[in-house]
Amino acid sequence: MIREVSAQAAEAGLAELADILVDAVAHGASVNFLAGLSVHEAELFWAGQLPGLRAGSTRLFVAEQAGEWLGTVLLFMAHQPNAPHRAEIGKMLVRSTARRRGLGRALLATAEAAALAAGRNLLLLDTETGSAGDRLYRAAGWVEYGRVPGHALRPDGEPAETTMFYKRLDAGITPA
Repeated sequence: MIREVSAQAAEAGLAELADILVDAVAHGASVNFLAGLSVHEAELFWAGQLPGLRAGSTRLFVAEQAGEWLGTVLLFMAHQPNAPHRAEIGKMLVRSTARRRGLGRALLATAEAAALAAGRNLLLLDTETGSAGDRLYRAAGWVEYGRVPGHALRPDGEPAETTMFYKRLDAGITPA
């Protein structure tokens, strides 16, 4: 089951969110953190998302089974006056023990639907070139618009290329 999580529920679930992030980094996901990410550091990251969740500028969706959170995706609404039609996807994470079950695809589809319902018809994201995320986004119809060599470090500290993607959620780009 995929569901949206309120700021209050996210705050209560900081430990579970942190575990998902630590697991992702420990298994090689290039998601802004290096190997050795502590649960405390991961909790600080998620706590930093709470103001946006409270304000509605950030939305959090989780994949859940039997009460356990197995994956996450963040939807960041662009705040610029000339971008009321745009949002970004972030922290698309699935626990290593729950991968290859379609949870990532379901999380992504949920975030896309929520963006469109909020009048956001242009989505952006970036990911490590050649990663599982890269393959997922391509399969879900995302369009590559650029690559930056050495843009970010993998968890092991090695430089990695980043691919930027966009997706139009309807035929036209008109502000909501």
